[in-house]
Amino acid sequence: MKLKIGIIGFGRIGKIHYNNIAQQIEDAQVLLLADVNQDGLPQEVTLTDVDSLIDSPDIDAVVICSPTDTHADYVERCARAGKHVFCEKPLDLSLDRIEKTLAVLEETDIKLMLGFNRRFDPNFLKLRSLVQDGKVGDLQIVKITSRDPGPPPLTYLQSSGGMFLDMSIHDFDMARYMMGKRVVQVYAEASTLTGGDVEVAGDIDTAVITLRFEDGALAVIDNSRKAIYGYDQRMEVFGSKGMAKVENNAPDTHLYYGKNMVEASLPLNFFMDRYTDSYLAEMRAFVRACIDDTPVPVGAVDGKEAAKIAVAAIRSVRERKPVQID
Repeated sequence: MKLKIGIIGFGRIGKIHYNNIAQQIEDAQVLLLADVNQDGLPQEVTLTDVDSLIDSPDIDAVVICSPTDTHADYVERCARAGKHVFCEKPLDLSLDRIEKTLAVLEETDIKLMLGFNRRFDPNFLKLRSLVQDGKVGDLQIVKITSRDPGPPPLTYLQSSGGMFLDMSIHDFDMARYMMGKRVVQVYAEASTLTGGDVEVAGDIDTAVITLRFEDGALAVIDNSRKAIYGYDQRMEVFGSKGMAKVENNAPDTHLYYGKNMVEASLPLNFFMDRYTDSYLAEMRAFVRACIDDTPVPVGAVDGKEAAKIAVAAIRSVRERKPVQID
């Protein structure tokens, strides 16, 4: 059996998912594509509009890669049409709208998987396995560094919902995933230090966030929109039995030792390079869950919880105090 897929949105993420399905996932096939830009779309796939794609009887599942403000609407329409959905994060910028979408999903039997691809990164999966195997003991601190090489363009920033809902939300999900516990308090400090399009958009580009979990364990996350040396993605887990960490991926692992210096390659410079394997793994997991009728590994509730943390972080910065999550 092949899962018949339609893709809505053919930007950077849409192209990644299309290429992975078309070239590396044998039990799935992209039949339909819908995008506002009709140029440069693959000729092997039928081009159509969103309504026709969602209503098509030939489609089993829909991959949503359109702008964030369309996600909830498209998910609800797919659910009512009986289509399984893979949707890029976040589900929406409003917690109220997320709750309404979840209510629609509860009335149907469709699967919804959110695109928190970092859960599928081989390095982070290794940390997760060490935690689950008890090698680190009772987790006490998770430290996450996530810094982009440069901010996205102004048009993206203006509709992204801000850094916490667009970028940091991945780290909020990873902290929950590693800890396996509930976040009860969020405290965030943030600034705009790089200027440029981020300042024009009224967004932030630098932040430190502290999460307190239900048992008192802590997560510390630092974010930046502009790391001049590349895509900085590191994580450390510390517990009662020890510590484990993951460093950056680089094009190679060479070290050159000279008289006055040590030289190494810079980290990979873009998220599509750093998370190539995880994008493929998450789509394979979605396809298998649909075909085998098993639960998706990261679902609507995970998306809601990460969004709650992001909204609390926004409020914490505005009010300059910790925010409780009830």
